[in-house]
Parts: sequence; structure tokens; C-alpha cells
Amino acid sequence: MPDAPCPMTLPKSKPKPSVSQAVVVERVAPVAPLAPLHQRRRALRQEEVANIPWLIGLPESEQHVILPQVSIVQAEVGDTICRVGKPVTYWFGVVEGLLKMNTVNAHGQTTTYLGIPPGGWFGEGTALKREPYRYNVQAIRTSWVAGLPVDSFHWLLDHSPTFNRFVMNQLNERVGQFIAALEMDRIQNPEARVARNLAALFNPVLYPGVGEVLRITQQELAYLVGLSRQRVNEALQALSQAGHIQVEYGGLRVLNLPALRTV
Repeated sequence: MPDAPCPMTLPKSKPKPSVSQAVVVERVAPVAPLAPLHQRRRALRQEEVANIPWLIGLPESEQHVILPQVSIVQAEVGDTICRVGKPVTYWFGVVEGLLKMNTVNAHGQTTTYLGIPPGGWFGEGTALKREPYRYNVQAIRTSWVAGLPVDSFHWLLDHSPTFNRFVMNQLNERVGQFIAALEMDRIQNPEARVARNLAALFNPVLYPGVGEVLRITQQELAYLVGLSRQRVNEALQALSQAGHIQVEYGGLRVLNLPALRTV
């Protein structure tokens, strides 16, 4: 009797992956890079004018001339407002947010000179001389930065006694600020470094927009002071225990400004 034919062996079908096993490939649309700052600027809104101290101090006739020429832009973290070697085109000020002024040497080491909180206008010396920037200014937080064209800056110098007084006060206060910055650079004590930097940020002449509470995180303060976040936290605790500052949610309140300047 002939052998019965062997049944055909069919290849086993692979089990379909379950929903949990299935690999889903999603197509993510590429994020378009932001346009350069000067292309993102817009005209000032009426509510923003009140945050520009020199502008609201001008006579009405001068405000009518200058106001249409002032623009504002939202700078994201890391955006560079001023760059070493670039020609000056605007005189800038912080309406909201926080900037830092620094330089980077040939070895890539960064030196931070100062932080620029709300109400601070900077670079008037560079604008006066129309020389290239000798420093960088970057946003360390999303910030609104206003700018006055350098030609309009010089027009005000030529025509406005009020504006001249403002700029002279700025320059006078700036000299003291940079002398203090040189002293801070030599201070090794973390508590003293943090105290002096905080005192500089609460300068009512240079930074009238700060008010009683400075909105700043410990990490942002660490960037400005040149210390680790842990060291800054320890210094803030010491200053708080001494009664010089009060740490609040999202910011710091200075209780004794003269004491911060002499720690």
C-alpha cells in the first residue's frame, strides 16, 4: 500500500502586533527658525509707553516726533541684542524681562558685567560715539526690548534739554556701576558677591522698572553672579536670615539696600 502523501506544511503566519506593540511613526513638522530680531519688531502700544521712563518725561511736542520711531521686539532666551564688533544702530532698553551684558575671550571664557532688569536702558556711551559694540547683550529670559534708532537718539541730544539731563544722569550712575562691578569681580566670598549684584539690580536710577520686588530665579542670578545655583541658594539664605532680603515666590524683595552694598 503506497504511503499516504505527507500533508503540505504551510509557513506559520506571524502574529499581528498588538496595539501596545505597534510602532507608530508620527511625522513632526519642522520648527521654522525665528526671524532676526529686527524683522520681528513692531510699534509700541500705548500701555507700553508708560514703562519707558525717558519717553514719558519728554515734552509733548518731542513725544509726537519720537514715539513713532521707537519699536519693540520679543527676545527669546539666548537671543543676542548687541554683539561685539557690530555697529550701533539702536539705543536699547528693557521693558520686561532680564538681559545680561558680557564678553567672551579668545579661550571661550565668559565674563558677565551686569544684569539689565526692567526699566534699564543701556549703551548710551556706544550710541554717543557711534562706535562698534565692545560687549554682547543677551536675553536670559523671554524679554521685551525697546529700541530707539541711533539717529533719533542724536536728534534728541541736539534738541531736548530734558533728554540730555536723563542721559547725563545715566552716564554718571553708570560710572559708579562699573566701579562697583570691578570691585565685585575681586570678591571671593559668595555671600558678598550675591549681595552686591542684587544691590546693583535694585538701582532706582538705572532700573526704575524693578520696583520693590525683582522677578528673578536662582538660576538666572547664578548666571549673573558667576556662581553655581547651590552657592547662590546658600548666599540668599544667609542674606535672608540677616534681614537684608526676603525671598518670595518668583522673586526677591530687598529690605535693606544699604546693607547689601556693604556686605
